[in-house]
Amino acid sequence: MNNNSAAIAQAFANKNILIVGDVMIDAYMWGNVTRISPEAPVPIVAIERREQRLGGAANVALNLLSLGANPIICSVLGNDDHGREFASIMYSKGMDKRGLLQSDDRITTIKSRVIGNNMHIVRIDEEDTHPLNEYDEGRLLKRIDRIMKDVKVDAVIFQDYDKGCLTPHLIEHVTSIANKGNIITTVDPKHRNFSQFRGVTLFKPNLREMREGLNLDFDEDNFEVLRQTLDQAATTLHEHQHIDIVLITLSNKGIYACDFRSDVPQSLLLPACVRSVSDVSGAGDTVISVASLALSAGLSLEEIVTYANLAGGIVCEQVGVVPIDKERLLSEISAL
Repeated sequence: MNNNSAAIAQAFANKNILIVGDVMIDAYMWGNVTRISPEAPVPIVAIERREQRLGGAANVALNLLSLGANPIICSVLGNDDHGREFASIMYSKGMDKRGLLQSDDRITTIKSRVIGNNMHIVRIDEEDTHPLNEYDEGRLLKRIDRIMKDVKVDAVIFQDYDKGCLTPHLIEHVTSIANKGNIITTVDPKHRNFSQFRGVTLFKPNLREMREGLNLDFDEDNFEVLRQTLDQAATTLHEHQHIDIVLITLSNKGIYACDFRSDVPQSLLLPACVRSVSDVSGAGDTVISVASLALSAGLSLEEIVTYANLAGGIVCEQVGVVPIDKERLLSEISAL
């Protein structure tokens, strides 16, 4: 396995990665709790500061940007104040906005979290989850087609949060274009479109999404039985949806992958790194980002899974949704 962090950083640098999926704003209100409300048995949070971050597929883009790649987000925002705020945050970070559209038919998703005494107390979601209408779907497809003609795209990431941006037709259309151009496609799925992703390079559900998507039960307490069930589940996905690599995140159990690109499938199951976990939010975004970059750089399955596993653990040590720290990741890779 390659532990040369400089070589890995160079392999990741300047890759053009298209991220297609649901974007949102992650808003935070930070404060202190000193008493309980007299109106109901709930804490009173005295807010001291507020912060807005790019979330969903945009957090994938931030991870890629942090690792030296060139992310291009393709998504639909609402024609509203939150949508304009989202675009403003992107502009402040120097990110490519050519794939963003606004729609009068939707609102921009915003997830507002209240943090008191460094504890997550409540989350408030404002969102539309209906699929894109035919008009907006057509606009987004035309924008994606244009970008893929103008830019040498190294990989396409489908980042699904079940908010409606990824429709079956859009998934099929973009996958077809990518496959014709020998462009890597990777997927972070949710339940609604789980079976719609066919012919993709890498498919990365978590264990709950696998359970719901394939209607399977997993014995998480028996390691050998879990490994056998994961092998069976990966084979099912490969046979039914023609997926080359199945990568499954297992939370504190670690990470599993099976590669079907050769005559004899190669699988591995790595334990989770021992960490002081503060917040698992956004870890999946980081895993798909690192795995997609490593795959596009031609790294081995062991390297892809190991680096993605490290990165997912690192971001869990921080509160809130945050992108990976490049230098921290490279340092841990060097120490392997």
